[in-house]
Amino acid sequence: MSDFQTKLNKYAELAVKIGVNIQPGQALVINAPITAAEFVRLVAEKAYGVGASLVKVNWSDESITRQTFEHAAPETFTKAPTWYAGEMTEFAENGAAVMAVISENPDALKGIDPERIANFQKTRGAALAKYRAYQMSDKISWNVIAVPSQPWADKVFPELPAEERVAQLWEAIFHTVRIDQENPIAAWHEHLNNLENKANVLNAKKYKKLHYIAPGTDLTIELPKGHLWAQGDSINAKGHSFVANLPTEEVFTAPLKTGVNGVVSSTKPLSHGGNIIDNFSLTFENGKIVSVSAEKGQDSLEHLISMDEGAKYLGEVALVPHHSPISESNILYYNTLFDENASNHLAIGMAYAFCLEGGKEMDEEQQIAHGLNSSVTHVDFMIGSGEMDIYGISEDGTREPVFLKGNWAF
Repeated sequence: MSDFQTKLNKYAELAVKIGVNIQPGQALVINAPITAAEFVRLVAEKAYGVGASLVKVNWSDESITRQTFEHAAPETFTKAPTWYAGEMTEFAENGAAVMAVISENPDALKGIDPERIANFQKTRGAALAKYRAYQMSDKISWNVIAVPSQPWADKVFPELPAEERVAQLWEAIFHTVRIDQENPIAAWHEHLNNLENKANVLNAKKYKKLHYIAPGTDLTIELPKGHLWAQGDSINAKGHSFVANLPTEEVFTAPLKTGVNGVVSSTKPLSHGGNIIDNFSLTFENGKIVSVSAEKGQDSLEHLISMDEGAKYLGEVALVPHHSPISESNILYYNTLFDENASNHLAIGMAYAFCLEGGKEMDEEQQIAHGLNSSVTHVDFMIGSGEMDIYGISEDGTREPVFLKGNWAF
């Protein structure tokens, strides 16, 4: 077996045993592009190897997707996909795990009418609301993992000969998920423990607010009473651990929906809906985005925050040190799964219920009453740099550093 095949096998094993952590008798749903077929077949083999009852794969094709957005009837994008929502909800109700394998070209939908994309996202998000509630409350195990494609590798490594780009992206991904270490699964357990230690410190602090200061950023974020800082691994309704993002370098919580004020500027491009949004800033008043500005992708950004009322508010606050493996690689992935783990970031839209004491047991109305945001979308964007300071402000007004020059202050 070649060195690459050995690493690919370890990657598939990591996805099954650490990512979704399949249990005997549990079903696994995989949503994946056809370009990832080799990896998906390995994941299915590993899942059945640990006792999965069923591996169900939903395939997609980037070329067909673009053709659909270009030529399909307008009502296609406003008609709810009830058949798909019903399938995903049924799998969730029966305790299945769900894995999303991503490999998209960041410019896949460049030039497509942003309104078509926004209508599709809004309609699909609303149709999948019941399923998303299972996901956002950690009722089920779920995971997002990536494999290279030629268009994506072309975007990340344009300076390399075309025939070397995919292999280079594979090696970069293997490094970010610790596949190049002797025992990746043991390395992940150690890494998750380190993240948990950071979360424990923040949970003990119980800050009332965070104050972000950096070039183009002066933002205050109030945190809801009873907020909880989470880290890479979560526990599903049956008590089994899983890691939603491979890689992950973050600890995160939910903001108070109405408690965000000031201006924040992006530090990395955002690949969203097949388009790039870059060099943008958001202005908040009492939690709500009141103005946006982008050098690139202004229309896409405006459509994003107009998807529903909740898309004008934040749902996540995440801390990632500047001195982290992905950041120090100096690779811009044009993919949020990786770029968010190289930078402090925020998320527009839905909040995670598990970021609030008792949140997993609350219905949506109760979560909202406790200060969490609800939306059909959840989109992370990167704001961190080596020039960012973050201060924690306690209930009594005490102010102390959490991050200095982009890294942990404790």
